[in-house]
Parts: sequence; C-alpha cells; structure tokens
Amino acid sequence: MRGAIAPQRTGKAGGPASHINTRVDRFVSRIWQLEEEFASEQEAQRRRWHYRLDRGRVWFDRERQLAHRRFKQSIPAFIAHGSVLNLLTAPIIYTLVVPLVVLDVWITLYQWLCFPVYGIAVVSRSRYFVMDRHTLAYLNAIEKVHCTYCSYANGLIAYAREITARTEQYWCPIKHARVAATPHARYHAFLDFGDAEGYRKELADLRGALREERRTRSTHAGSTRGDRVRHKRAHALARCGRAR
Repeated sequence: MRGAIAPQRTGKAGGPASHINTRVDRFVSRIWQLEEEFASEQEAQRRRWHYRLDRGRVWFDRERQLAHRRFKQSIPAFIAHGSVLNLLTAPIIYTLVVPLVVLDVWITLYQWLCFPVYGIAVVSRSRYFVMDRHTLAYLNAIEKVHCTYCSYANGLIAYAREITARTEQYWCPIKHARVAATPHARYHAFLDFGDAEGYRKELADLRGALREERRTRSTHAGSTRGDRVRHKRAHALARCGRAR
C-alpha cells in the first residue's frame, strides 16, 4: 500500500488513471496544435519576406536580394558606428569557442559510447545546428561571423540539453522540490519529489520508454499524421510510466 507516499492509481472509469489519460490526450492535442500554428507562422513568414526552402537551402527572389544588398553596412562603417565597449568585449565572447568545441566533441562521444548500452536513441546532431543566417545579403562579413558563431553556440547548448535530458530520464527521473526555471520537455513526465514507492516501481517504465523511443524511431519517421498522434500519446503515457 502506498498510503500517504503517493495517490492511488486505478484503471477504473473516472479514477486517477482515467484522469491521467484525459490529461495526456489534452497535452498531445496541444502539442499538435502548437506545431501546426508554428508551421503556419513559418509559411506566412516565407511569403512575407519572399524566400523559400529547397533541400535545406534558403532562396530569395532576385528583387529581394538586390533590396537586401542596399541595407548592407560596410565593415569600416560598422566599426565606426559600433560601441567601443562592444569592440573591446567581443574577443572575450570568442574565447568561449574552446570550451564549446570541447563540450561538442566530448558529449557527442559520450552519447555514441553510452546510449547504445542504455538502449537510448542517439540524438541527431543535425536537428539542432541550423546555419543559414550567413546567407543574408544585408549582413557584412563581421555580422555573418557573429551570426554563425551564435547559431553554433545555441545549437550546441540545445543539442547538449537533449542529451542530458535523456540521460536524466534514464538515471534520475525525479522532479525537484523547488520550481525549475524552463525545464526540458521530458521533465514534466518525471516522478514527483518524495514519491519513493513510485520511483522504485516506475523507474523501469521510464527507462523502457527510452528503449521504445529508439525502436520506433525509424517507423515513426515514415508514419502518417494519425499514426504520429497515436505514437505521441503512447509515448507520453510510457514516459509517465503508465502506458495502457
């Protein structure tokens, strides 16, 4: 008996499990709604600024490219109109490239070596590194370098965050007692702080969800929208340790 350690979970209609399933349904539906809204917004943005994506590359129409070049600032003008403090602190920003590259290499080696042992799907690096702002004709060479560096640094942090999130789901899927600022997407499926019995009973389920995610990865890529909805719902339930 779990008693005061955690609420009882039953499969009866109207019981806690039924409530959880309804909540997961709403959660998955909301995910799809946000994805569709984001896709619509991106399409509207492409039409507004007259560019298209083809095989991962961005293409502007000729008229828009010429318009962009008129807004390009020369490097002497960029330096002359820039802040002296910005100029002095810029080298400090670029010294971070060393620890960033070390993190990139080391965390990639870590997941390649350890994730197969744990049964966790390896995080796709290409999904997190988006390099396209250097193609904008209104940026000068210095601005393009800045944008490329920022794209790399932020992409790396997002990539590392997903690797560490999957690691946390495997080794320590427990919520904090205090509110965590901007937790990763997997955090909300973790077990409550203080739920001792739930941790012992459901740790294997949360690890199993990672293995299921790995097994269904290739199938999920070629599935229909309806299949993906069902997959996301089943995956969310599994991550909660309560797959039906």
